[in-house]
Amino acid sequence: MFRLWCLLTGYAFGMLQTAYFLGRAHGIDIRKYGSGNLGTTNVMRTLGKKWGILTFLGDFFKCAAAVLVSWAIFKGSHPDVVPLLTVYTGAGVILGHNFPCYLHFKGGKGIASSAGMYFMLSPVFCAIGFALYFVVFALTGYVSLGSISIYLYIFFGTVICGQNGILFHMTQPHLNEMYLIIGLLTAMAVWEHRGNISRLLQGTERRSSMFGHGGRKTKNS
Repeated sequence: MFRLWCLLTGYAFGMLQTAYFLGRAHGIDIRKYGSGNLGTTNVMRTLGKKWGILTFLGDFFKCAAAVLVSWAIFKGSHPDVVPLLTVYTGAGVILGHNFPCYLHFKGGKGIASSAGMYFMLSPVFCAIGFALYFVVFALTGYVSLGSISIYLYIFFGTVICGQNGILFHMTQPHLNEMYLIIGLLTAMAVWEHRGNISRLLQGTERRSSMFGHGGRKTKNS
């Protein structure tokens, strides 16, 4: 039962669309600008770096907040599966972020919320993921490639750390359950980036500057 409640709690928090609300605060519907995606990159390109950073922080901390709620409810009764509580809640947040029911199930790609989930699982593991992202981004200029790299790192790193007893100290069945959830989230992230992957392969993916300032551009501009 705790699994369902963690998912529902996460979904409720995930629907707090930072990009959408910041766009409305600027008098625009961010879905009609840039890529139309409700995420950090589109806000940064449309409204500027400061607002992109705020979007990331909002999506990051809404996941952390959801996990804290789940811990407050279930950690005392399920102390042996805290990582699993965290992953189920994080999965709910990512689903709520990517598929918000009040926005016709069209949201973001869940990278910032995924980072929030992993921060709650292991701040050190999360910090390494950030470092990997910035290295890939700095070397290539591709936000999408950095995002995909993070998710692959999360999946394989989780399995390696779990199987070697470095992190996530649970029974093997619970570890396997966690691997499955993170594997599904990884597959979903890759699917959400399928257009980016296609453009990367064709050499037409848009490069970004780490310190650039976006201007407003509609999808049809």
